[in-house]
Amino acid sequence: MRRTRGVWLVAAVVLVVGVALGGLAAGSAQAKSIVVLPRPGQVGVSGSCLYGTLLGAGSVGDQFGSGPGMAVRMRYRMRYERGFGLTFETRGLDVRDGARFKDPLGVSDATADTLLHPASPYAPRKLDLSLYGVDFYQMFGTRTKTIRMLSAGAGIAHPVRTLNDGHSDFPFGDGAYLSAGAGVERFFWQSLAFDIGARYQAVFVDGSVNHDLQLSAGFILYASL
Repeated sequence: MRRTRGVWLVAAVVLVVGVALGGLAAGSAQAKSIVVLPRPGQVGVSGSCLYGTLLGAGSVGDQFGSGPGMAVRMRYRMRYERGFGLTFETRGLDVRDGARFKDPLGVSDATADTLLHPASPYAPRKLDLSLYGVDFYQMFGTRTKTIRMLSAGAGIAHPVRTLNDGHSDFPFGDGAYLSAGAGVERFFWQSLAFDIGARYQAVFVDGSVNHDLQLSAGFILYASL
């Protein structure tokens, strides 16, 4: 049920943004005059809603699936339509249907070699996956209101499980991630723009590779240093 609500939430955000973009595209010449495009040396701060899905592979992807989250990204505009930035994001992932877990301490209703019942207070309820990293951007059409970009990034992955009894544990430890993505900035007022993107992220934790697909939609505002 939580996964279904998350899908509809992100779909609604994307639909609203899409309708807004269509209205802006049909705007008058007067509307064009209010847009101030960012220049090299300016920094943009973006806040986005996101929804991501781990494929069913890897130590994390075998147990946890999809969920919504939030992201804050900073982009520094450089010359030659390039950019450099920082990413801070987190989201909650639902337990995958059919996933079973062992009790590492052997102190609950299962031994270390026995599977926990999903309703056990020691069984995981969700996983919070936080990513902290750096990004490099190659942009296109920077003299227009609709700026396209490709991105590549890397950083630290921090997965934390929440158990049914409300406690947290860290069975996977910290890891690393690599990302590749594409996005659009659509400016509609001064240096404020819609920020829409899609990413693939390879998350390396617990000695395995987990494949993450993600969509995001939000806003970005640029200001001079």
